[in-house]
Amino acid sequence: MLTILGFAMIATFLVLIMMKKMSPIAALVLIPALFCVFVGKGAKLGDYVLDGVTDLAPTAAMLMFAIVYFGVMIDVGLFDPIVRGILKFCKADPMRIVVGTALLAAIVSLDGDGSTTFMITVSAMYPLYKRLKMSLVVMTGVAAMANGVMNTLPWGGPTARAATALKLDASDIFVPMIPALLVGLAFVFVLSYVLGVRERRRLGVLTLDDVLEEEKETETVLVGSGGSGDGKVSMRKGGTAAAGSGTDAPTSATGAAASGDDDGFQGLDPNRSTLRPKLYWFNALLTVGLLTAMIMEWLPIPVLFLIGAALVLSVNFPHIPDQKARLAAHADNVLNVSGMVFAAAVFTGVLQGTGMVDHMAKWMVDVIPASMGPHMALVTGLLSLPLTYFMSNDGFYFGVLPVLAEAGAAHGVTPLEMARASLVGQPLHMSSPLVPAVYVLVGMAKVEFGDHTRFVVKWAALTCLVILGAGMLFGII
Repeated sequence: MLTILGFAMIATFLVLIMMKKMSPIAALVLIPALFCVFVGKGAKLGDYVLDGVTDLAPTAAMLMFAIVYFGVMIDVGLFDPIVRGILKFCKADPMRIVVGTALLAAIVSLDGDGSTTFMITVSAMYPLYKRLKMSLVVMTGVAAMANGVMNTLPWGGPTARAATALKLDASDIFVPMIPALLVGLAFVFVLSYVLGVRERRRLGVLTLDDVLEEEKETETVLVGSGGSGDGKVSMRKGGTAAAGSGTDAPTSATGAAASGDDDGFQGLDPNRSTLRPKLYWFNALLTVGLLTAMIMEWLPIPVLFLIGAALVLSVNFPHIPDQKARLAAHADNVLNVSGMVFAAAVFTGVLQGTGMVDHMAKWMVDVIPASMGPHMALVTGLLSLPLTYFMSNDGFYFGVLPVLAEAGAAHGVTPLEMARASLVGQPLHMSSPLVPAVYVLVGMAKVEFGDHTRFVVKWAALTCLVILGAGMLFGII
């Protein structure tokens, strides 16, 4: 009964948000509360929620201060050189922009944190997608898949969980998987090319001159119509239009500003008042030190980001009003993401507290035919797609994987093969409603979570299958 209710709760949640009948926050709170009553454990709802909040509180704290830290780093210009290089490659070509999105997401994913990746990628690419009227779900989907492949890095989480659960060395799991993961990443780039070509066909063959000419015509029409200053469009060098009072220097750090040096499309305003070029190397070394401390686990990640955020604010913006302005600039993202995390705590708390997740895992293992025993690595790889999507990584790696590994061991399948196979589902997992970072992605991109889900699931699942196929072909799995 708990198995059926568990799957029913997840299905109800997904259907309602994909049909846009409920907001993700409301669905994450109300649906599990309702199913908790159905299970007959409504009196324990408070305990389940508090347990879920307790488990996810460090994650929420990490995300809050990570958003502040990397938001400020974006403001002060730390990532501008990388962004400029990719945007210079992209220009105004939809195909190049989509491929550039995948490339930027993959590079930034080296830090092992999905929220960081999505903040930087969206801040850089969002202005281009909006300006050229490209599909924003293409941006979120490509970024999520690229980050999902890179999420298998030993310091990204899943590999460490698999190693801990099966008492293995993380490097023994990850290093042999590199060829298969590179094939998966290459597939993401190929898919990005295909999606980019599709966008190019939908929008027509665009050049920068076409876009700038269209903006000039728009300016002429608006100014010539005798409209007031509130409707006037002013042109910056390079072609960026800034609606408003007619001033030429927008103050937003992530505005769609342009620079003649890079043919018009910068994404980040190169003249924003928050830039701190004299502190560039301090900020770069601080970020490298922070990432090193994360990898070496010198302190808990929430503590590192808390200290880092306080330090970067104090050094780059020594005046309190400036610090308040930077915090206010990123307050929306902080509130949206932290709110979503605590709402997800209700969902995971009920799922685990009622025992639904345990019954679902046991049912999954029980339905596997005995004849599939020698192929348990393949089975684990296939199961990793739905299971890591419908439950947290902790639930899968610590609850399900050990049971699957035991079944595989009885048929001669080594724990290393099982651990590697368990990583296959990560490109799909990164778009799971139980992953806090995905709310950073869709929130900053102003995309409905249901729209993102409808678009990305099929492509992410295909990416997972490509990695699984490559792993079997190379004899890794």
